[in-house]
Amino acid sequence: MFASYLIGLREGLEATLVVSVLVAFLVKSDRTDRLPQVWAGVFAAVALSVGFGAVLTFTAAHLGHTGQELFDAVTSLLAVVFVTWMIFWMRRAARMLSGELRGKLSEALELGSLAVVVMAFLAVAREGLETALLFFASVQGATTSAQPLIGITLGLLTSVVLGYALYKSAVRINLTTFFTWTGLLLILVAAGIFKYGVHDLQEANILPGLSTYAFDVTGALPPDSWYGALLAGMLNITPQPSVLETLAWVVYLLPTLYFFLRPSRPQLAPARVA
Repeated sequence: MFASYLIGLREGLEATLVVSVLVAFLVKSDRTDRLPQVWAGVFAAVALSVGFGAVLTFTAAHLGHTGQELFDAVTSLLAVVFVTWMIFWMRRAARMLSGELRGKLSEALELGSLAVVVMAFLAVAREGLETALLFFASVQGATTSAQPLIGITLGLLTSVVLGYALYKSAVRINLTTFFTWTGLLLILVAAGIFKYGVHDLQEANILPGLSTYAFDVTGALPPDSWYGALLAGMLNITPQPSVLETLAWVVYLLPTLYFFLRPSRPQLAPARVA
């Protein structure tokens, strides 16, 4: 539930910030007549994202055992790729996001109403599709779909409240710090999803070693305990993982954390001209 909440909060806040920037730009530019086009693009993007999630769920439900395991593995690996790209992109572009969006909206206003709709649609659709894919991949190991659904709903609602408060300047938070901490947590979630994707490939007999366990701590981490369920649901940490699953978790986590936490290189000052 917490992992789903984190996904909804992080992705939802990005989408909310995008919408807030677009709306604020139109209001300050006295172009409120274009607001319906922006909201039309936003709602179309939300509808596409919900439809994409429904297609993923429907497809997985109508496959055989091997086909479903392979489908789950592919979606999990794709989710890891998307969330990793998103984390590093947001870390680099958070400070320039507002200016970039305003520039694109200015160009869209010159082209007409349809361009405004398309621009708003594309800005939100990317976050929505990532949310649907990441949410689908993160709940594959869940024993019930109710808690992940509640978690992502609460996360999205929280992001909307934060986005509205930021738009109204009622609160001021350091977005760079926020995206850094949520990025760290999402890297842990993505490592668990990657581990689960490898497990699905083993279940589908694509990779060997399903019964070759790295360790067994079932006694210390019972799967039916609240803390065992919490670790399994949030980070996909299981008491009896295979060797290949454990290697996948470590191989993804350590380099990703290193590059994410590595300080950005300062830009070199231009050499003085004699």
